Amino acid sequence: MTIHLGRDICGNLEQAESREWLVANGIGGFASGTISGLLTRRYHGLLIAALKPPLGRTLLLNQLDEMVEYNSQFYPLYTNRWADGAVAPRGFQDIESFHLEDAIPRWTFACGDALLDKRVWMQQGENTTYVRYTVRRASSPLVLSLKVLVNYRDYHGETQEANWQTAVNGLKQGICIRAFPDAVPFYIFADVERDRTSQKQRLGIEEPRWMLANNWYRGFDLAQERYRGLRDREDRLYIANLELMLKPGDSLTIVASTESNPNLTGKVALQERQTYEESLIQRWHERVNLPAKIAPQWIEQLVLAADRFIVNRTLPDEPNGKTIIAGYPWFGDWGRDTMISLPGLTLATGRPEIARTILRTFSYYLDRGMLPNLFPEAGDTPMYNTVDATLWYFEAIRAYHAATADKSLLEELFPKLAEIIDWHCRGTRHNICWDSRDGLLYAGEEGVQLTWMDAKVGNWVVTPRIGKPVEVNALWYNALLIMADFARKLGKSDRAYIQLAEQTRQGFQRFWQAKAGYCYDVLDSPTGDDAALRPNQIFAVSLPTRRTPNFPPLLTPTKQRRMVARIARSLLTSYGLRSLSPNDPNYQGTYGGNPVERDRAYHQGTVWGWLLGHFVQAHQHAYNDRAMAKEFLEPMKLHLNAACVGNLSEIFDGNSPMTPRGAIAQAWTVAEVLRVWLLLNED
Repeated sequence: MTIHLGRDICGNLEQAESREWLVANGIGGFASGTISGLLTRRYHGLLIAALKPPLGRTLLLNQLDEMVEYNSQFYPLYTNRWADGAVAPRGFQDIESFHLEDAIPRWTFACGDALLDKRVWMQQGENTTYVRYTVRRASSPLVLSLKVLVNYRDYHGETQEANWQTAVNGLKQGICIRAFPDAVPFYIFADVERDRTSQKQRLGIEEPRWMLANNWYRGFDLAQERYRGLRDREDRLYIANLELMLKPGDSLTIVASTESNPNLTGKVALQERQTYEESLIQRWHERVNLPAKIAPQWIEQLVLAADRFIVNRTLPDEPNGKTIIAGYPWFGDWGRDTMISLPGLTLATGRPEIARTILRTFSYYLDRGMLPNLFPEAGDTPMYNTVDATLWYFEAIRAYHAATADKSLLEELFPKLAEIIDWHCRGTRHNICWDSRDGLLYAGEEGVQLTWMDAKVGNWVVTPRIGKPVEVNALWYNALLIMADFARKLGKSDRAYIQLAEQTRQGFQRFWQAKAGYCYDVLDSPTGDDAALRPNQIFAVSLPTRRTPNFPPLLTPTKQRRMVARIARSLLTSYGLRSLSPNDPNYQGTYGGNPVERDRAYHQGTVWGWLLGHFVQAHQHAYNDRAMAKEFLEPMKLHLNAACVGNLSEIFDGNSPMTPRGAIAQAWTVAEVLRVWLLLNED
């Protein structure tokens, strides 16, 4: 699988810097940048190490500024934008092409008649990045010089010239860097591979020549941070320079790592990475068991994208625990995002053993009938501020059991699930409680954001949704029917769950607005029933709630079709559903500006990619038109060539042209497209 971008994109700075690349290591670390080579975010760099996996992410290696001397001419291959707006040098102009080979980015630079390839990848399970340069073509030797610019900061921050007592020690094949006495040391190594078929006589620099430095380069511009209303300047420390002569067929691999003894053979490390990615595709083909003609390459690309979100989370009694990074470059592992993403990232990709581990990992954190929503960057105390993550947990377990028939996990988790239901019935944190009068769940209190529409600025919750949110009650109904089904499978009584489900179904009819043809978004809020047209009601149709024979869905088929049609007319876009109707006075069609402005728009019209999966599933349920349902996914195929190449964005502007915004790669967007594509293509 290859995504290919030529000079029309790479040589146009506006186009090239709007496209980003991402590689990850399976423990929370990553590397990222733009295909132009320009770093536009505080989160861009060649080694962002997870020092406390999967968090503690720290920027260590910013960039390698490459200069080629060839036939008495100099070619700077890097690009920087400075505080005064100047772009210098303009190395993007020498990019012949950019490829995403499976999940490995590759650039080809043209220096006269010479071609130099550059690849970047990470070692799975290590804070180790490889940058490999190979001379594909040249009529004479060239000299490659690399200027090493480093950092040492939390990946959310930015560095202004610091009085670090940086220590740099020479090693056999590189250098060791310690920014200050308490800093974690990291290493830069160089591995040279010569083409033995070329002439034996060599001239010039046979081995990498290291020259140490300790100079601050000031005033790098961060354009994307300026767009986000944040500080847009940074300084970086120039720590060393490396020079080496290369001939056609020769390769130089730079290894940046927190490991003192990583694999230093670039060719072997590349083959290991390629083999790993091939194994992911093979597992997926075994899972889908579909003819090749309906297993398109763009879906295979998403299978590779899915792997970047699956990371380790070690527990005291579970050293091989797993979790899901919600999105890159700035999210950690969130309970809600993990449970929504799990079916698509693991089950749809043929990796149920990872799903099992994640489900068990999160079970350790259940408390008062709730899953945590957020594992903070610092400290060990999770945050229990979500009403829906726990309900999505039921759906994730259901999907896992449907795929595996694993009864042992069901037996292990059933008591905990029963406890969750009990806590919700008698009440738990944040006024989350079952209302016996109508069978619906109530949730919320002043100053707390509990649903997925969770934007908050200071003490201001933008969309508080206190009361009985429509999707929470669709999920509650779904969870009750799942519990009834699980009880029967384990030889237990399902009566209590059926009774609760029936009360919920009857009470849910309060949501329906007959004249409008869609559901209220929230009932019994402090200001009354909220009639805003939002996408949350789609789950009342999309969730597979038919668990019990002859047990009716939440809405009649006629109401399902009316609701789906209304959402399609007002909320559907190419990349997902708007979070609020454009006809609403609170609608905001563009996402941008400072944190307050962005959070104000986050759920007030912004398009969310993950909702596309549930819209497609609801459309299929309502209209039983599989061909049409599949068509809704086609724009995502084209989106793989934009934003984060080979991945899917978190959000998009509500207004045309629906520019991608937010996180450049989002777990639940990838997961939902994978999940629903497979659903539509299975018999």
